[in-house]
Amino acid sequence: MESQAITLLIVDDHELVRRGIRTILAAQPDITVVGEASSGEEALKLAEQLAPDVVLMDLLMPGMNGVETTRRLKAISPGAQVIVLTSYHEDEHIFPAIRAGALSYLLKDVSAAELAEAIRKAGRGEPVMAPRVAARLMAELRGAHSQADGQIEPLLSEREMEVLRLIAAGESNTEIAEKLVVTEHTVKKHVSNILSKLHLADRTQAAVYAWRQGLVN
Repeated sequence: MESQAITLLIVDDHELVRRGIRTILAAQPDITVVGEASSGEEALKLAEQLAPDVVLMDLLMPGMNGVETTRRLKAISPGAQVIVLTSYHEDEHIFPAIRAGALSYLLKDVSAAELAEAIRKAGRGEPVMAPRVAARLMAELRGAHSQADGQIEPLLSEREMEVLRLIAAGESNTEIAEKLVVTEHTVKKHVSNILSKLHLADRTQAAVYAWRQGLVN
């Protein structure tokens, strides 16, 4: 008895990319493209309707980005495995995507054979990481191990530590700017740096992190 084909949803705001992926996968009898979405919002609707086995997810799209789409999609269709397929391999993209629930992270220079195999593995719940992404994840794990005592000072500047403490205290950007006698734009930049360095998605996670690290009483 033949195994059932893996159903796939392609999410990318570029029609040529979606068409190219569909053409590549047309030669794979065990993978069936059941839908295409040009936005995060459309992806959520199709995921609810189609319940695909695997979703190929672009990260940077107008409106809802791939990270938020992944987070919401996993809530709508928990069984769907998300493969990020993007051109970006920086920490600020990798870690939020993994935290949001992505199983695999591939770059758009992946070969047709590698993409097809990653989809098959996703269908079995097996992750695949692009080499550069895997290297960053390993480096992060080593860094986390070396900082097991929770010492984050080497990661953040003294001013960023101040901002993190004030975030944890519930202060808004405007209030932080007033207390530190800087512009609100400067505060926003510090907040962005903090989230990026600590691989956190938003201010709430930053506040929780600070409390867990004992930075505020």
